[in-house]
Amino acid sequence: MSSQPAYLRGRGRGRGQANQVVQQNGASAHQTRQPGPLQPVSNAWSNQSSKNGPSVRSPTKDSQHLETSLKSVEDLFAQARKDHLESAQKCLHSMKGDDLDDSEDEEEDIGSIVLNGVFKSYAKTYDQNGSSDVHTAQEKLLHSFRSGTSACLVCIETIKKDEAIWSCSGCYCMFHIPCIQKWVREGIYQKQYSSEEFSKDEKNTHNIPWFCPKCRYEYTQSQCPNRYFCFCGKEQDPKFDPWLVPHSCGAVCGRQIKPNCGHTCLLLCHPGPCPPCPAMVKSTCHCGKSAARMVRCSARSWACKSVCGHVLSCGQHKCAENCHPGECSPCAQTSIQKCCCGKTKAERPCDSIVWKCDMVCGKILSCGNHRCEQVCHAGPCGACPRAGARKCPCGKTEFQRPCLEDIPTCGDTCGKPLDCGEHFCLQRCHNGKCGQCIERTVKKCRCGQRQKEVACAKEFLCDKKCNNLRNCGVHKCNRKCCDGNCSDCEQICGKTLRCRNHKCPSSCHKGPCYPCPLTVEITCNCKKTKISVPCGRERDTKPPRCKQPCRAPSECHHPQRQKHRCHFEECPPCNFVCSLELKGCQHTCPASCHDSVRTRIEDKSVKIGPWDARPVRYEKQKKPCPPCQVPIPVQCLGLHETSEIPCSKVSPYSCGRICGRSLPCGNHVCQRECHVVTDAEDSQSAGADCQPCELGCEVDRPAGCTHRCRKPCHPPPCPPCRMMVRMRCHCQTLLKHVECNQWVAASASLKETLQSCGEPCPKEMACGHPCGAICHPGSCPNTGKCEKKVVLKCRCKRKKKEMVCKDKQSFQGKLECDESCKSNKKNVDEAKQKEAEEEERRKQEAELEEFERKMKGRKKKPRKHREEEVEEESFCARYGYYAVFLALGLASASAGAYVYVQDML
Repeated sequence: MSSQPAYLRGRGRGRGQANQVVQQNGASAHQTRQPGPLQPVSNAWSNQSSKNGPSVRSPTKDSQHLETSLKSVEDLFAQARKDHLESAQKCLHSMKGDDLDDSEDEEEDIGSIVLNGVFKSYAKTYDQNGSSDVHTAQEKLLHSFRSGTSACLVCIETIKKDEAIWSCSGCYCMFHIPCIQKWVREGIYQKQYSSEEFSKDEKNTHNIPWFCPKCRYEYTQSQCPNRYFCFCGKEQDPKFDPWLVPHSCGAVCGRQIKPNCGHTCLLLCHPGPCPPCPAMVKSTCHCGKSAARMVRCSARSWACKSVCGHVLSCGQHKCAENCHPGECSPCAQTSIQKCCCGKTKAERPCDSIVWKCDMVCGKILSCGNHRCEQVCHAGPCGACPRAGARKCPCGKTEFQRPCLEDIPTCGDTCGKPLDCGEHFCLQRCHNGKCGQCIERTVKKCRCGQRQKEVACAKEFLCDKKCNNLRNCGVHKCNRKCCDGNCSDCEQICGKTLRCRNHKCPSSCHKGPCYPCPLTVEITCNCKKTKISVPCGRERDTKPPRCKQPCRAPSECHHPQRQKHRCHFEECPPCNFVCSLELKGCQHTCPASCHDSVRTRIEDKSVKIGPWDARPVRYEKQKKPCPPCQVPIPVQCLGLHETSEIPCSKVSPYSCGRICGRSLPCGNHVCQRECHVVTDAEDSQSAGADCQPCELGCEVDRPAGCTHRCRKPCHPPPCPPCRMMVRMRCHCQTLLKHVECNQWVAASASLKETLQSCGEPCPKEMACGHPCGAICHPGSCPNTGKCEKKVVLKCRCKRKKKEMVCKDKQSFQGKLECDESCKSNKKNVDEAKQKEAEEEERRKQEAELEEFERKMKGRKKKPRKHREEEVEEESFCARYGYYAVFLALGLASASAGAYVYVQDML
């Protein structure tokens, strides 16, 4: 695609036909596109040439036409330029915040692409999610890539992407090269003229250091930046590339990683410190017990879970901590230890074996006369300080005397120099200090402007105040009798810094103040996205564009707002469907949410004058839901017909027809006019409000039941008959009462169960014992199977044998006597006869009691008679059935008693 604009390529207004004309005449296209004032051709000339074809015109006429065409083309170009400017201004005024934010989104997208490119080689060898340092490096890259976030702390101006910069080696803060050069010059000048060391010797001025404005990192004057390099220092004057990090060369960084491990940085040229080393190395744990393993070079120091086990400083115990870096902790155990002099014992930590008490040693010295006056110490006490040759106090005479004798004074003049340094002590040899000099001399004051005769030991100071300015150049010294070395100004500078938020906290000084070292965090509305800018730039820096969803609470009944990004203005109105349940029905509101509608409210007060405008304000109000318009099919009260009515206007109505529902009897219908039916089982059955049926029951009774239904008219079947049927049990001992419906509906086997009394059968078997089985019909099932125990005796009653009753037949009911029975027979016969008679008497009494108990029957419980409406019946119809059963029972009882008496006899 050609870079030449359209209006120079012959495609603009008034140029297309001119090309055709020139080509017809044989002229080249390059001749028609030559720049200059003669290039455009008017429309009139092009139209005329197209009509008449190729022709040759006179030079005068051609020049006239050419001038007129030039003027028209220039006017057209000026008008087009004016229209373009007007449309551009309108476009800029009509642009909204969202259109401007698109450029920021584009910049963030480009930043993410650049970030991925920088970390491309680094991500292959390191897990970016596992290190906070890597995230810090990424944040610094994005911070440097965003426009308007980097600022020079010297001039407090934004660092543009194409400006020459210098970055500090300590804090990696960026500065304009002219700004940092100015900072160095002013700092060296101020240091040179404020320090006496550098002001006197000009050779030392080259050794004056300068410091970073932010972190105070120290540099020499030779390190003052004078050339623009990329961050890694490989390329000078790097060119700006929108697809690279600003001020970088785009090559691999290659700087030594700190702490120095021997590896180099793998990132592309980047600002800020290099991230931790991602190389894999083989390293052992701190204690050295575990086997070496491959770890990251930046995390080569690792701890295993084993116990350290190194011998502690006490030499007796071992370290019980888990594998740890550095030296082992002191031994935590205690023991009783003596001090150095051996006089005191105390419980002390095991690692501090050597310790001193507060007592004087007191051991006898080598002289045998004095004791050691040192505080508790280790080793020998040393020789006696009074032994050997000693001098007098003035040091002129030497004496050799025993340690018990003191050295006397020699009587000569002392002659020691006094504290003044000019005179000597005039006293005789003496002990102690010489005292102050009492000579009088003429002394000058410290400032050198006055003098006076004073004692040599005293310092002479005048009362004149120093008028020299201090190093700040603003405040006077005001020190009395100053020697010229005025102290530094102790007042606080207090000047407002360039950030216009803080004041200089340093001591009063010359030159510009240090820039404000503080940074301000600018956050989005939700405080999740932050950027740090130098103090003072927060007023000119736009808040960061946050990608987090807006966290503002919902103003309507919906739990959450529509998803949109974090912002500072009011949230957009809710566009969700209201969906609230309408009052009076169960439908939901289909309109858009109207809980928080921005409403225009006008002041309805009377105007004072025609020029006064009524104030208007906007408030968010909750609008009521519109009436429900859902068509509802509504039935009449009796459910005979259905009509569709709007939900908000629904009300019950009667159609005027006969109800016609089947009454509970199932034989008749309700004759009332259309009415509300409640408690109805279905649409055909009558409810509680329908007319009740007042006729009697007409349903046939079931087979076998002779009783009549006492209820009014009702649908079949009739309720079960609760009348009681009286009958004897199988063993004819008790009378049983069973409900009629149970007896009629029961099967043959169930009837046998209902007729059984549940007691043991009292009938006697052939062996003479009762049956024992539960009351049953027919013959006894235990005949020949009696399990009762019996005792067989011989005729003399001496020999006995126990057995089961069913086995008694094998002995034919007798036990033969043996030889021993015959000898005792006579003596025992009488006793046995008496015993037999007594036994027979007891047996007869027991059988008589059992017979009376069976004849008497069970104790009957009082029956609860239900009150029922029964028609009066005759005596025979009511009690005839019971009389027959009573007669049969008495007959059977008398027959059984007769048989029993015959058996007893």
